[in-house]
Amino acid sequence: MEYHLQLLNHLRTILAALGEAEQVPEESHVLFLERFDELLTLLPQDPLQSQYLGQDLICQVIQRYPQIAHLVPRDLLWFFGGDCLHFMPDEELSLYQALEERRYECEQRGEPFDWLEQKQLLASTAADTRH
Repeated sequence: MEYHLQLLNHLRTILAALGEAEQVPEESHVLFLERFDELLTLLPQDPLQSQYLGQDLICQVIQRYPQIAHLVPRDLLWFFGGDCLHFMPDEELSLYQALEERRYECEQRGEPFDWLEQKQLLASTAADTRH
């Protein structure tokens, strides 16, 4: 959760910079940032409730701000799921699915699970099989 909040805060910084660069309609951008801030507040308090707001906002970032779509952390697309998954190619979805399975197995064995470390391991394994 803390990791995803960091990613959201990073994305918020990028969005704020877009507004400062006056690359977007100001009024709607300010309202969008307010909703984004709601998500940042709501997520730690009520992760389940914030899921739909997160899906909606992440999809809107990609649709409203195509110039920064490539900067949206992939982990956020997976984390919020739903419509966000439409923006992920099949091989990426497979990687995240494998990651979730690995996380579940570790939890069942009572072992610690490091999302970033395991993601890098899986990604490098996938890269090796492609070459």
